[in-house]
Amino acid sequence: MSRAAWLWATAAAMVVLILVVGAGVGIWAWKTLHSSYKGYSEAELLHEVLPGQDAGSILQELEAKGVVNDAFLARLYLVRVLGDPPLRAGEYRFDTPLTVPEILDKLVMGDVVTYPVTIVEGLTLGETAAHLAEQGFGDEPSFLEEMLSAGRISELDPEASSLEGYLFPDTYSFAKGTSEDEIVSALVSTFVRLFERDVRPALLPEDERTPRQIVILASIVEKEARLDEERPTIAGVYVNRLRRGIALYADPTIVYALKQQGRWDGNIRRPDLKLDSPYNTYLYPGLPPGPIASPGLASLVAAARPAEVPYLYFVSRNDGSHVFASTLAEHNRNVHKWQKVYWQKKWAEEKANRNNEP
Repeated sequence: MSRAAWLWATAAAMVVLILVVGAGVGIWAWKTLHSSYKGYSEAELLHEVLPGQDAGSILQELEAKGVVNDAFLARLYLVRVLGDPPLRAGEYRFDTPLTVPEILDKLVMGDVVTYPVTIVEGLTLGETAAHLAEQGFGDEPSFLEEMLSAGRISELDPEASSLEGYLFPDTYSFAKGTSEDEIVSALVSTFVRLFERDVRPALLPEDERTPRQIVILASIVEKEARLDEERPTIAGVYVNRLRRGIALYADPTIVYALKQQGRWDGNIRRPDLKLDSPYNTYLYPGLPPGPIASPGLASLVAAARPAEVPYLYFVSRNDGSHVFASTLAEHNRNVHKWQKVYWQKKWAEEKANRNNEP
């Protein structure tokens, strides 16, 4: 074989070898990228991606923890195939074998772990802030600062001086590190969305009340009612009293006034009925100056469309339900039965039971 022929044969063999090796590397890389992998022993692994952290260090950390099987290939795939999109900060949960594209999709989409928190109906602004802080979602003073700023609700209620009444009670899910600002905004935006979807359509065309007046009434209904079916009737009682210029005599407004003054200890006493506060609806006729709690959707709809009832009074049956009356005489009889006789009998039974204990 001539030298030239030998050189051509050698070159051809090297090309073939390179192609074979390249194909082998390509096949290996493809298999590595698309093979489901779980290199950690735990059933579940949580990993936090920090704000501003670069993709290379994120993938190296995930390789070290056994989530990614090859950080270099994962980075190459992210850049060459996906176009190098940013990876989102947050806490991620890994609990099943995943391919590199699946892991990257999770990080690009920001499929972070979220934690639920429930805001129950009837909480005040301060109670909501305390509850969120107790559940580990932020700092109570920071929550209060956000909630005392009424800007988020100014379009719906230009007269609002805080977000009292506008922090919608519901179950929410927030990712670790969600700011107090974002959480409060979520509560308010949920309120506005549901108000426009369910509450405003419930208003009669001739109803000239403002959203603020609806929310104030709804907050009182929320604190008075326990049964959903009674909410429209209770709202109707208060509307009747407002139309006739009769004071509302709503105990929850006194409780709110006492809370504002740091004097609420769980009981309303006779002197409290004379408390000089615009929220004392025993002294001041009409609606109080603002909401006294966060009403739920059922109370909001009831306030928007109160029942047409003849009643002016109601008293608790002590089981969550109420008995209603149209006249003061009838109401006084109900009060005697359910607030005097009922409790006298109950206390007597409790005393007898204690005396019979061995």
